[in-house]
Amino acid sequence: MKKEIQRFHGGLRGEISIPGDKSISHRSVMFSALGDAPVRITNFLHAQDCLSTVACVKALGAEVEFLSDTELIVTGHGLHGLKEPEGILDAGNSGTTLRLLMGVLAPQSFLTTFTGDASLCRRPMARVIKPLSLMGARIVGRGGNRFLPITVAPAEKKLSGMVYDMPVASAQVKSAILLAGMYAEGETTVVEPFASRDHTERMLEAFGVRTQKKGFAVTIHPVEELHPPKEIEVPGDISSAAYWLVAASVIPGSDILLPNVGVNPTRTGILDVLKDMGADFELLHQRTSGGEAAADIRVRSSKLHGTSLGAEIMPRLIDEIPILAVAALFAEGDTVVTGAGELRVKETDRLQAVTNEFNKLSPGSVEAAGDGMVIHGGCPVKKAEVISYDDHRMAMSLAILGAAGNGVLLGNPECVHISYPEFYDILDGFWEEKR
Repeated sequence: MKKEIQRFHGGLRGEISIPGDKSISHRSVMFSALGDAPVRITNFLHAQDCLSTVACVKALGAEVEFLSDTELIVTGHGLHGLKEPEGILDAGNSGTTLRLLMGVLAPQSFLTTFTGDASLCRRPMARVIKPLSLMGARIVGRGGNRFLPITVAPAEKKLSGMVYDMPVASAQVKSAILLAGMYAEGETTVVEPFASRDHTERMLEAFGVRTQKKGFAVTIHPVEELHPPKEIEVPGDISSAAYWLVAASVIPGSDILLPNVGVNPTRTGILDVLKDMGADFELLHQRTSGGEAAADIRVRSSKLHGTSLGAEIMPRLIDEIPILAVAALFAEGDTVVTGAGELRVKETDRLQAVTNEFNKLSPGSVEAAGDGMVIHGGCPVKKAEVISYDDHRMAMSLAILGAAGNGVLLGNPECVHISYPEFYDILDGFWEEKR
């Protein structure tokens, strides 16, 4: 299947509702499944990745009732109330589902086996297996204990808390260790080289779990039970908002409003970089709900210029690098990205994918090397046929590039359903309004 994206003539105007945050949707379902009272979750992201988490917690004994696509009630049976699944758990394409549940299941008294789609089966899991094994977990994977399928067996004794210095900042790895630490003997501390997303810590606090933060270290103590809130409102996902932030910035005449977007400080690297590039946006009606900051974002078109970004900011915007590369392509001057080696082990090697596909649309515009790349802004952009690599973030970034440039014929566009099922409907809607 292929989708043709036409160049958009005229500015994007109006209001775009952003789907619920994917990271928070995952955690709201998973943590509610560890409580002992019903939790109503609103603005849930009804997309493939989050539905993988729903399917897994149901298989582990939690009760899930959908009131609508974006509203559901999850009821668990307590922190120690999970049961052995009848079959293999399928995490689909979701690294978050797999890695966080590995942390939850490592201390359990039953055996669980995970699988996933072809992409997830290629993604490395050793960096999760290693620290959990140091705590006493028994986890066996394929290919030297690195890949799916992975089996989590009952530990020989209660897990031991530890201090773990992470070589690379990763919210998923940190979360897996902290979740296992809830069941461990003694406190567990994770130390990162830079601060990664803290959705796990914030939501655990909302469930009554005490954590301590000091610099780039976070400590969790053993927990006897969770105290779930009655309701969790999931803010809009800033990673999904990023496509419209960039589109409105680079398409002349644009002026759009993105209501109720999560602006957790560990996720707003995209805003910092766009501001540094000269983007024109403002945060309106800033507020806090369930420990998570949210705001309405108004963005207008502007003249961007190149910038540099490195390892320190990567944990705060790693998923947004492909769409930031689109902003850089339409900016004046070069943008230099370093310290982004994590992109090579995402749904695809995104550094190479950006280089390959952007250079089809704008020959010579991107050079990749090692853990980074250079994007030469202001290069001519033509129409071309590109592929998504079945990577949702590549597909949406290429679609925005085509709309801002001279159009694009996109192969394998349907992968956007992993995180943003309505994306093309919204994009196509702007053309409908112009007719």
